[in-house]
Amino acid sequence: MATGKINVSVDNIFPLIKKFLYSDHEIFLRELISNATDATLKLKHLTNIGETDVDYGNPIIDIKVDKENKKIHITDQGIGMTKEEVEKYINEVAFSGAEEFLEKYKDSAKDSGIIGHFGLGFYSAFMVAHKVEIITKSYKDEPAAHWTCEGTTQFTLEDSDKQERGTEIILHVNEEDEEFLEDNRIEELLVKYNKFMPIPIRFGTKEETLPLPDDAPEDAKPETKTVDNIINNPNPAWTKQPTELEEKDYNDFYRELYPMQFEDPLFHIHLNVDYPFNLTGILYFPKMTQDMSVQKDKIQLYQNQVFVTDNVEGIVPEFLTMLRGVIDSPDIPLNVSRSYLQADGAVKKISSYITRKVADKLKSLFNNNREDFQEKWNDIKVVIEYGMLTEDKFYEKAQKFALYPTIDNEYYTFEELKETIKDNQTDKDGNLVVLYASNQNEQHSYIQAAKDKGYKVLLLDSPIISHLLQKLESSEEKVTFTRVDSDHVDNLIKTDEEKISKLSDDEKEKLKGDFEKVVPKEKYTIQMEAMDSNAAPLIITQPEFMRRMKEMQQTGGGGMFGMGNMPEMYNLVVNTNHPLTSEILGADEETQQRLIKQSLDLARLSQNLLKGEELTNFIKRSFDMVK
Repeated sequence: MATGKINVSVDNIFPLIKKFLYSDHEIFLRELISNATDATLKLKHLTNIGETDVDYGNPIIDIKVDKENKKIHITDQGIGMTKEEVEKYINEVAFSGAEEFLEKYKDSAKDSGIIGHFGLGFYSAFMVAHKVEIITKSYKDEPAAHWTCEGTTQFTLEDSDKQERGTEIILHVNEEDEEFLEDNRIEELLVKYNKFMPIPIRFGTKEETLPLPDDAPEDAKPETKTVDNIINNPNPAWTKQPTELEEKDYNDFYRELYPMQFEDPLFHIHLNVDYPFNLTGILYFPKMTQDMSVQKDKIQLYQNQVFVTDNVEGIVPEFLTMLRGVIDSPDIPLNVSRSYLQADGAVKKISSYITRKVADKLKSLFNNNREDFQEKWNDIKVVIEYGMLTEDKFYEKAQKFALYPTIDNEYYTFEELKETIKDNQTDKDGNLVVLYASNQNEQHSYIQAAKDKGYKVLLLDSPIISHLLQKLESSEEKVTFTRVDSDHVDNLIKTDEEKISKLSDDEKEKLKGDFEKVVPKEKYTIQMEAMDSNAAPLIITQPEFMRRMKEMQQTGGGGMFGMGNMPEMYNLVVNTNHPLTSEILGADEETQQRLIKQSLDLARLSQNLLKGEELTNFIKRSFDMVK
């Protein structure tokens, strides 16, 4: 039996591993199973290239928990190690077995899916174990080896009588880590990290119900049989070519990823590239809600089918973190800060590629079945609009498929919209005025007034629409967006035509003074406007700029304008051509105040601004007037 000292640069490597290298103890199982998978794939590669004539067979990775003796066994049927290799790969931590293997077989091993987690990954075992044993037999015709270490730099290495090829790791679990001796805890970790590993992973057995034959009597009870409990799907959909998969396969895989998600995704995007980086995956567009924050952290990042994280910020453009699915790439560095990721050249290329693929897929869906795309628009618009706002390259591509729906359910691209409205909605300065509403019910009267003029009114109700409109106005020449309730309809699109007022300038000035006695000046700016006599006598509007800045401030941004702390201010537009305004002008002071107050409350009610005690008083006053 040999004894020796592990060749590491510091004697206290184990406390460092426990404290700094892996903050989350549960990671030990992922690392050890990654090594077992790696060893198995190495053997597969050697048999494929004729380097060895051993029978590869149908290898499996076995996980067993011995609760009574406080041990966990992880056994593979892979390449195994000789005594010399144990010395080199386990004791000399500075060297990596995977690196040497890849160097030797770099040309033929490129696509073999080798994980390369030998080295420090193995030492994560000491986070949960006070003693670790390796019993291993190489595929070469050499004696098996038995290595033991008790969490110090001392080890023993001796021959073993193990006959089967492969490696068994035995963990003697720490008292404080006995949660990992519970079957349900181990199964939880296996499903979390190893659900799609490329080698079958067995964890005990389970009962399986056999189907009843067609001629079975009604009271027949189905039989059960005991089968291996295989945790993983070694061939998940993203590892296959798109030509091998049908729509049902993609939807079934979506269910596999998200068992509690009951709705099918709207569509999928299959990623598959091997140059200048390696990346595979499937992204799904689920039905979106208006709340962007709850959607994130649904994309799972894998490295050669090993789960890494579901926080993909920095790798996937932020607007796509609302999607779901899987990304698998050996080229994404692990365990590094987000700022490092964002500066990493390979990661930047991956992010750009994903953005381009998503844009191309959306363009293809739009071109191939525009009607279906329009039906799905409300479920995907938040992602697309957010992408247009945050990614310039996506903005350019999205101009071909981003839609602008009207309140009458007509859908236009921006170029189509400009062509449709240019004759009727160009103001006296040559600016194209795009009218929009954000709430069809609350802004109904304003929408109707605009429609009566023959104007198209868009329905733009996303939470980030104010930000996007700023971007559109700065990108498009002589285009301005105006919400229908930001002014009375005759002022929305200014022309040279001027309405004649029935009231003289002196009468208008007196009427304004009468209103100022009743209307609170801290909330309303009073404007005298000549409008159609059949238009409302009073209209409450909020200036487009001020309202938009407040909305932007509420959804992040726009704060520089200081709008967040400003009180709500509105314009009260008085129609000087309405019969009621003439009546108010000629009435006594008491009647004036009653008519102005009632008219103001009616205007506020139409804007959903009348609440609480003021609403109660208005209703009581209205009933008294009816009596």
